Amino acid sequence: MSIFSIGAYYPAPEHRERIRRYRENKKLFLGKHFDVFQRVQNKLSRRQNELLYISTNLPGVICKKSADFLFGEQPTFSAGKSDNSAEQTAIERLLDTNDLHILNYESALSNAYRGDSFYKIRYGQEYGGAVGKDVDPFRVIIEAQNPEFVFPETAPGDANRMIAVHIAYPVLVKCGDSEDWVLNVESHYPGRIVYAKYKMEPIVVTVDNEINEWKIYAELPGERREVLTGVPYPLVVHVPNYATDDCWEGIDDLSENKPLFDEINHRLSQIASILDKHADPAMAVPAGTLGEDELGNPIFRVGVDKVFEVMSKDEVVPQYITWDGQLQAAFTELDKLVKLLLINAEIPEIALGSGDAGTSGASGLAIKWRLNSILAKINRKRQYYNKTLKRVLLIAQLLEVACKGPQDYEVTIPKVKFKDGLPDDETEMANIMSIRTGGKATISQKSALMWLDDLTEEQAEAELKRMNDEEAVADPAIFQQPGDDG
Repeated sequence: MSIFSIGAYYPAPEHRERIRRYRENKKLFLGKHFDVFQRVQNKLSRRQNELLYISTNLPGVICKKSADFLFGEQPTFSAGKSDNSAEQTAIERLLDTNDLHILNYESALSNAYRGDSFYKIRYGQEYGGAVGKDVDPFRVIIEAQNPEFVFPETAPGDANRMIAVHIAYPVLVKCGDSEDWVLNVESHYPGRIVYAKYKMEPIVVTVDNEINEWKIYAELPGERREVLTGVPYPLVVHVPNYATDDCWEGIDDLSENKPLFDEINHRLSQIASILDKHADPAMAVPAGTLGEDELGNPIFRVGVDKVFEVMSKDEVVPQYITWDGQLQAAFTELDKLVKLLLINAEIPEIALGSGDAGTSGASGLAIKWRLNSILAKINRKRQYYNKTLKRVLLIAQLLEVACKGPQDYEVTIPKVKFKDGLPDDETEMANIMSIRTGGKATISQKSALMWLDDLTEEQAEAELKRMNDEEAVADPAIFQQPGDDG
């Protein structure tokens, strides 16, 4: 708890850069690019500072595409020795009651721009006792934890192994006419959680009245307590977007591409400025075309008269003044920048429906090969989520057993089977099945109807009965008399 001792700063100095990156990247994901890419004023001309800033939210596309491929299709979780085993039922109950499929997608989406996601497992009521136990019973709750409030403690000599996870968040508490900042801290260790509260005072306030730094000056007496969890792991599990072996922090998908995002937005803004100037150009007219008012000031009357007399071939012909804005070069550069960004982000154009995205006549395998770069990227992320989800569901079972006593199932580590996020090529799959089975049927008629027409089992049986009745009526054999040869 040394990072939360009296006289310490919140957030701790070694975590400030990480939190700043989280906030900046979230603005990029949400399309608020101007808040991030405010160019240095003294490096730009006055005209450039007055440019209408135009941005395209490619960071959002990169993050959403990763989450779509990773958790757009729900993975399959299996446990026990049969589909109806008590272990499988327990896993499915934990998945359904916590909407884990949605939680996983949101985690992958945030992980792409932050680089870190955390799952927190607790036992309690979803609404914290605001409603009765009959409506909101006590149960195991799996939820997302904002990484901005998480401060891991790593093992000495191994910065990639967490031995404790501290969750600390500031709360403004009003006491009459005064206001005090209180830091709520819960420290997760294997087998126990330590709760504490500290008083803080803000020391760094931005021009927008946003507090970025506090200093701890006292611990609230009587607030420190310890709770035994009965689980030999911390109840907070970290999943990086992807990581290296010398640091616990994950690496996001946006930070390395910030210069490209900035240049693409700047190029779009410059192109828009050029087109705006071309839409409202100045005009050169022959001398004497402008009239004068009573004060002798020239009056531009061309907009009224719309007629010019040109006396000779040497006379100046009225014309609009435009300049060579090198639009073709600008668009070429923009195209190259976008392609370079997609290469860095490991997203082929076919995945976005642009470029050579035609798939007519292409097999599912051919399309997968064209998507090889993004599939490799998703597989990299999938390995971290596979490890994490197994740990999360194992802790959830252990916590349920510890809080409710022996259960009717055996605590097991489930198996997770991920989908590739691509639509199946049914024709290609049917051909492969036919070859592997020697042309034999691999699915019953009833199952085929249920799958193709989205029917229930009763509806499929009714449809099969109608099909058999029609087949019997249409069978020529029913019209033959006994002994007939034809």
